[in-house]
Amino acid sequence: MASDSGQVVTRFAPSPTGFLHIGGARTALFNWLYARHHGGRALLRIEDTDRKRSTPEAIEAILDGLAWLGLEWDDDVVFQSERGARHVEVAEQLLAAGHAYKCYATTEELEEMRAAQRAAKQPLRYDGRWRDRDPADAPLGAPFVVRLKTPNEGETVIEDRVQGRVTVRNEELDDYVLLRADGTPTYMLAVVVDDHDMGVTHVIRGDDHLNNAFRQLPIYRAMNWPEPVYAHIPLIHGSDGAKLSKRHGALGAETYRDEFGILPEALFNYLLRLGWGHGDREEITREEAISLFDLDGVGKSPSRFDLKKLQNLNGHYIREADDARLAGLVAERVGPEADKALLERAMPVLKTRARDLDELAEGAAFLFKRRPLTLTEKAEALLTEGAREVLAQIASGLRAEKNWTIEALEATTKALAEELGLGLGKLAQPMRAALTGTTTSPGIFDVLVLLGREEALARIDAQAAPAKQG
Repeated sequence: MASDSGQVVTRFAPSPTGFLHIGGARTALFNWLYARHHGGRALLRIEDTDRKRSTPEAIEAILDGLAWLGLEWDDDVVFQSERGARHVEVAEQLLAAGHAYKCYATTEELEEMRAAQRAAKQPLRYDGRWRDRDPADAPLGAPFVVRLKTPNEGETVIEDRVQGRVTVRNEELDDYVLLRADGTPTYMLAVVVDDHDMGVTHVIRGDDHLNNAFRQLPIYRAMNWPEPVYAHIPLIHGSDGAKLSKRHGALGAETYRDEFGILPEALFNYLLRLGWGHGDREEITREEAISLFDLDGVGKSPSRFDLKKLQNLNGHYIREADDARLAGLVAERVGPEADKALLERAMPVLKTRARDLDELAEGAAFLFKRRPLTLTEKAEALLTEGAREVLAQIASGLRAEKNWTIEALEATTKALAEELGLGLGKLAQPMRAALTGTTTSPGIFDVLVLLGREEALARIDAQAAPAKQG
């Protein structure tokens, strides 16, 4: 299954114990872009060996989040849990070749060992007590684990594509477990076997896995397998520099979509720029990202997640987005009363200032209100007795207007303002309150046209001074 064609192969390998975390989404993106940039393959593996914590719902959430971001994967999704027999097979090969051994140390013995290390203020690591011992010394039928015989002299060097040269003394590595006492493989073994069998050439992941690389390399070398290129990306921090948490925005991709109203292309662009850069460019399309992305542009320092920056970038993509598409997305937020055709007509004026789909839906809400409108406190305050008298005159002037267009309505309203000796704002403010029930909306003449003659006049009449109507 491993390829020696020289083709780049990357993989994203999430554990399905929850949603697609924002940091995981960025790792997925970097793997996908690197493979696409180099004309290679990007693979997806679900590391679901923790059967207690892995759930079908979490797997579905991860697949859904990746699909929403537009990250399509080459080949079928690999499920690590289905490959247990292969993992055991490799462990047995390592055992047979003398690169691994059976360890019969009991739980009590290991705890005593750790207690002694703690007391001596030594690092907690397995002391190799069964490394060179004859298995015949163990009681008959005693349970055992299989441990990897890691090198304990010299040093291991990794030329990381992001971190640079990283060196670890081999004596700092302990002989870790490959197979548990129940015969099941550990994560450390499964990852290496799967990466090799999937032909992965580049392991791009968070730098919290850097230590794992030094523990995984001995398996590659013992099996005489090609070693992957490593690229360990700095983690994402909150805007205050602290480790990213839920209060900073460490949420699932679906939360940004469903609760924050973020477009996938905006999150794609934002995650791309979170730790990778190309000059001063901020807005980068998917096609440009594929063309430009390489590991040389990934920084060594943690990047900071800033929700406001994401929202501002999202506003850019909302203004760029197709109106029919936005209308469909906003209709879901408005509810069953939403008219998609009307929303599409309104979108050019609604999207000029909106930063997310919720703001678009909020801005569009006036279109679907039922009379009598419920006014906000600020709107109610605008409709003084004098303002209601002005509304009655406005209604009379507009009712005489034959052309219900922005240009005609604006000309009529301006003429009325001059006749009354008032600034246009003095007419627009009570009109906005009467037409939308709020003090913020698109341009007042856009509002009149979108609502249509009959509905607009009915709303103004409902708030105008009775004696002055019609």
